[in-house]
Amino acid sequence: MMKKKKIVLIQDNEDILNIMDEVLEDEGYDVTSSLTTEPIEKIDEIDPNLVIVDEHIKGTKKGAKVIEELKSDPDTEDISAVLTSTSFDLPAKANACKADDFIEKPFDLDHMVDVVKKNS
Repeated sequence: MMKKKKIVLIQDNEDILNIMDEVLEDEGYDVTSSLTTEPIEKIDEIDPNLVIVDEHIKGTKKGAKVIEELKSDPDTEDISAVLTSTSFDLPAKANACKADDFIEKPFDLDHMVDVVKKNS
C-alpha cells in the first residue's frame, strides 16, 4: 500500500485550517494541522513532504521566517514549503524566504489542491 504523503498545515484562522485540513484529507494526504508553529518543532518526527504556513500566524514568528529557517537548515531544506497570506506582496515574500510556492487568500480550493499536488 502506498504511504500517504504528509503535510504540515499551519494557519492563523481556525475555519480556514479546518476547511484546508478536510479537503487535503479527502485528497488522500496525512495532515498535521495547527494554529501555531508547534509542528515545526517536531518536523523530524513528522517528516512531511510539504509544509503550508500562513504569513500571519499566532506567536512570535511570521510564516516567511519559519520557511526561511526550514530552507536554511540542511536537514529540512528539501521539504517543499508553501506560504499563504492575504498580503498583496505575497509573491515577493514567498520568493524572499525561498518558499517553493504561495497561495493567495482568499483562495479557490481547487487552486489550493493544485498547488499542493504540484509541490508534494
